[in-house]
Amino acid sequence: MKYIVPFIMLLAVGTSSCNKMLDEDIVTNVTDDFYNTKSGFQTAVNGSYVSMRNFYSTERGMTLTETGTDLVTNGSDGNFKFTSQYTSQLDSRYDHVREVWNSFYQTINTCNVVVDRADKIPDLEETVKKKGVAEAKFCRAHYHFVLMQMFGAVPLRLHENAEIVREAYRDSVSAIYDAVINDLLAAEAELPATQAEWGRATKPAAEHLLSRVYLTRASSPEAKAGDYANAAKYADMVIKNYGFKLLADVGQVWAQGKENNDETIWAAQYTTDPLYGYPDNNACRFFLMQYDVLKGMKRDLPNGTPWKRFRPTKFLIDTLYKDRIHDVRYEKFYTTLWKTNAPVDNLKMGDTAVFLPGYDVSDAVIASKPYMLVPPRLYTEKLYPSLNKFADALRPDNQASGVRPFIAMRLAEAYLIEAEALMMDGKKQEAADLVNVIRWRSARIGASPAETQANRDAMTVTAADMTIDFILDERGRELVGEQLRWFDLTRTHKLVERVKLHNDEARNNIKPTHVLRPIPQDQIDRTVNEFPQNPGY
Repeated sequence: MKYIVPFIMLLAVGTSSCNKMLDEDIVTNVTDDFYNTKSGFQTAVNGSYVSMRNFYSTERGMTLTETGTDLVTNGSDGNFKFTSQYTSQLDSRYDHVREVWNSFYQTINTCNVVVDRADKIPDLEETVKKKGVAEAKFCRAHYHFVLMQMFGAVPLRLHENAEIVREAYRDSVSAIYDAVINDLLAAEAELPATQAEWGRATKPAAEHLLSRVYLTRASSPEAKAGDYANAAKYADMVIKNYGFKLLADVGQVWAQGKENNDETIWAAQYTTDPLYGYPDNNACRFFLMQYDVLKGMKRDLPNGTPWKRFRPTKFLIDTLYKDRIHDVRYEKFYTTLWKTNAPVDNLKMGDTAVFLPGYDVSDAVIASKPYMLVPPRLYTEKLYPSLNKFADALRPDNQASGVRPFIAMRLAEAYLIEAEALMMDGKKQEAADLVNVIRWRSARIGASPAETQANRDAMTVTAADMTIDFILDERGRELVGEQLRWFDLTRTHKLVERVKLHNDEARNNIKPTHVLRPIPQDQIDRTVNEFPQNPGY
């Protein structure tokens, strides 16, 4: 490939942790021969996870996957609003695509070191070797899959760069799919169902990623017979074989300190240790409105640091979350009430300071309240309901980055993957049954069992409801913010259509070109042969 990297970049070691999370220590001043030892092998295995932190819960990862869709548009701040609005600044010089591209290929090279050298390391225990290679293949497949979804045909790297290579070629999307699936099948065969250190790849994580890959290929020009069936099969295995359970309260899925719950399949890990140099876990900041300049409010850790990058579209709030009587997801996932933390005038500590009721009220009602009452007609780029899934009150201070894990795979998505795959294979009632499991979990608990059942009945869907647009709507209600939406819309060929319908800021600019991201310019410039750009950039 063209990207010139040191032989190994940013490898980290760790074999134990007091909280049994994937732990890493900085390793410096090592030679190439170190990676031919048992310690070096484990270092490279751990280094295979490095780019997960570069992507998940970061501004680059969130911007490339959530904003500029039917659900999320830009807030007032940030340097990358052009991504959300699809203006001419979204080109090959865009920082985020360069950062993801370079980081992923660097870490793919680390994965390749594990795979290529495993059989050459003296006295490496067979079980350690097989598990380490399986982890590296899981990571390698993950990176290639994300790159392929974003850029289309990309260089497929399955062996380490032992020397500088200045030529690069774009391998076919078909070849990339085959390599990703082969890696994941190999990983699934060797990985354990659970790991002592949370954050390492597991068998169900590999199966969950396989279900995503098969579902994505099934609707692509590279589709193969059985792709939908395989997507459903692997999602069903995750649902049934490992003891995962949907939490009774959907609002607890992202509860801080409880991310390693019965619903979590796999999560990217973060740490408070400043030695690691990962300042990018800032998802806690991106979706917050500017509460801290309003009467009775000041910035604090519990409420968060409002960077105002992303805000919900009118479609998400008014249409997908229209039912707030039976369905609790809007009130669980969105903060609409702020309480006074800076007493002033007639606002005492703990009084309501700001309330977004979610429905219209008259100017007279607004004027009658001692607090700020904001109906939907008064939402702005600074004032809007704020997604709270990633709230992080345990940061050291308001300037510090986040510390919590990012749940990248969870059981609710497995249900929705299987439902979509079955629906596309014509099994609409089976698909509806799976969707109903997700919807019933979010039905409001009533004052009596009969009232609870009435809410569940109101949320029940049938085979007639099963369309790709309904599935996308349900994925939006359940998975908003979880770095899946842009992939969902491109996978289903709905990006342009749904952005034009539902995103006021982007509808006039989005074009078919935008179903792929631009190849980074430095990749093109530093390749000695011609490395083609994606059409339209």
